[in-house]
Amino acid sequence: MSTITKSTSTDTREGHDTVPDDQPIIITIDGPAGTGKSTVARLLAERLGLDFLDTGAMYRAAAAIMIDRGYEEDETGELVSAVIGADLHFDWSQDPPTILAWDTPIDHRIRSNDVTDRVSFVAKISELRHHMVRKQRIIWAQHPRLVSEGRDQGSVAFPDAPVKFYLDADPMIRAQRRIDQLGIDPETMTVEEMCERIIHRDELDSTRSDGPLVCPDDAIRIDTSELEIDEVVEKLATLALERIEQIARSKP
Repeated sequence: MSTITKSTSTDTREGHDTVPDDQPIIITIDGPAGTGKSTVARLLAERLGLDFLDTGAMYRAAAAIMIDRGYEEDETGELVSAVIGADLHFDWSQDPPTILAWDTPIDHRIRSNDVTDRVSFVAKISELRHHMVRKQRIIWAQHPRLVSEGRDQGSVAFPDAPVKFYLDADPMIRAQRRIDQLGIDPETMTVEEMCERIIHRDELDSTRSDGPLVCPDDAIRIDTSELEIDEVVEKLATLALERIEQIARSKP
């Protein structure tokens, strides 16, 4: 039986409980934009000694391909073929892992405003979502100790994940976080304008037919509105380790 071990390394895990090196585990973190999912997932993975998968980067990469290759909204078949041909994958030697298309890093491109504006449209293309989920499950097979964040990780991609979280926050707080994350000049976009965009995206994400944004029934819901990032990470780490310990103790 595996049990939680305490790290003795000199990295950020020093003195913290971590997941045993020989124990496969997947932890999913879902939620709308601006809740801190990506940052929390990356830090949680680091805290627990796991790998980190940013599935949102995959859809942003697809949106960047759509824009840069000049595909119109009625050319979804051509877009999906291009995304498949791009062989989106991550360079796991980087921290956080960087996403590549046609073996070229495109992290610098995927956080642009034009990509943000198109990502919800791209994410609702059924054939593309099915492709992305297949890719995510391949990554899980290759990295069986994983924290995976997105909008359908616990509900669609990994419905049997033993540890699921759903992060949420007040829309205005999420708007300010997104402005800070993207480095947007407040003179070019107000918090109120960003809030309207976020609420609109929530509507698009939660009403699409494939992989809609939902809180899985068995997910632990966390409101991050009044919490600092490190507080969220520690809260999730504690809850995750408790669950992993329960799993370990239930095995003969």
